[in-house]
Amino acid sequence: MELRLQREELLRRQNFVGGKWVDARGRQRYPVTNPATGKVIAEAANSGRADARAATDAAHRAAGHWRERLPRERAEILRRWHALIVQNTEDLATLMSLEQGKPMTESRGEVAYGASYVAWFAEEATRIYGDLIPQQQRGKQMRAFKEPVGIVAAITPWNFPLAMIARKIAPALAAGCTVVGKPAEDTPLTALALAKLAEEAGVPPGVLNMLSASRERGIEAVGDWLADERVRKITFTGSTAVGKYLARESAGTLKKLSLELGGNAPFIVFEDADLDAAVAGLMAAKFRNGGQTCVCPNRIYVQAPVFERFAELLAARVSALKVAAATDPQAQIGPMINAKAVAKISRHVDDAVSKGASVLVGGTRLAAMGENYYAPTVLKHATNDMLVTCEETFGPVAPLYRFETDEEAIKLANDTPFGLAAYFYTRDMRRAERVARQLDAGVVGLNEGAVASEAAPFGGVKESGYGREGSRYGLDDYLQIKYVCQGNLD
Repeated sequence: MELRLQREELLRRQNFVGGKWVDARGRQRYPVTNPATGKVIAEAANSGRADARAATDAAHRAAGHWRERLPRERAEILRRWHALIVQNTEDLATLMSLEQGKPMTESRGEVAYGASYVAWFAEEATRIYGDLIPQQQRGKQMRAFKEPVGIVAAITPWNFPLAMIARKIAPALAAGCTVVGKPAEDTPLTALALAKLAEEAGVPPGVLNMLSASRERGIEAVGDWLADERVRKITFTGSTAVGKYLARESAGTLKKLSLELGGNAPFIVFEDADLDAAVAGLMAAKFRNGGQTCVCPNRIYVQAPVFERFAELLAARVSALKVAAATDPQAQIGPMINAKAVAKISRHVDDAVSKGASVLVGGTRLAAMGENYYAPTVLKHATNDMLVTCEETFGPVAPLYRFETDEEAIKLANDTPFGLAAYFYTRDMRRAERVARQLDAGVVGLNEGAVASEAAPFGGVKESGYGREGSRYGLDDYLQIKYVCQGNLD
């Protein structure tokens, strides 16, 4: 099967600034490659500081007009954008699979998932309510309004090229903000195609601006947004190290921040769990996108009485996974994003084996398929001194840890600076309530491995960041509150 676009015009190589498709200054470009083959898909604009400044200028010019649009008018544009995303599912999925490597079935699912945020926030745009504060003094009326925060800089990762940018742009536009965006250097093409569809949906010039850039030039471009006082909010999904850098560098202009950062998710299987359901939930949570997700379980804790049986069931499921390029309709696991990612996975597995872990399934590169492939892996008898315990592997590796008591499981699960997602399986409802409260995580899956939804608040605690995306709470991160006190009413 060859991956080809039905609408070739969705493959954009230029930046989208002020409603126009333009080259980067100096016409600089960089190659975007297919991780399955290493071949160049396209050469995208390689933007720097001047391009970022031009995008901010355009967003600034458009800001007043956009915030004054009636909420229902903004909602209507978002609904048209949603319809176009759905209509072009196959092309968007193709672009995603080409530049990111995930199987087409997953790419199609991501298009639907990303589109759901656009549809959700089209509705939420009309529900931005304020408050009439009960009168405290005679002759005075006090009101609280919610207003758009201003220009939003959206910076997104490579693992979900469509969903991450959609769930940042949609609430920003719904709130009345204008946007400057920069997708990850590895996967700019899907985001640029989204911008093209937004243009077709009638998003006014300057309201949405999208730049592509290599890693080095991208740092320069984002640096300009960090220093520019007109940019009032940064929304970022990525590593904790970069999130901390953005927080430090934006402090000079006191920008509002939403940071969805690294994770080290525990997955706890208690002795009374439905083991078949727990294995199915782990497969959904761990091996989606080849384990390259911020919420995938990184540490799987199994209570001693069911440890051996769970390991046996999991190994059977993992060994049956089909590893192939997105051109194979049966593919379930694709390539990792690049050779650096594979090297990290190999280092983690080798370290675990050297410290006593045994490999039940996988544990090797699949060099015959290409340099970016690694076999789905199950490790037995993982321990706390291994790299897989303290570092986010970001690959298809499932390390199994044995525990004895509930208290031990909670202590191990929370023994990390991160707190994005956590999962556990039990049929004891008293245990369920207790453990859900005790886990230090912003997102908890109870007898469920697929937790994401546009209607639910998504985000972390501790060094996994702050702010929430999705749900009605996600809109608040793009709004600020103005208090108006009106006097002399008597």
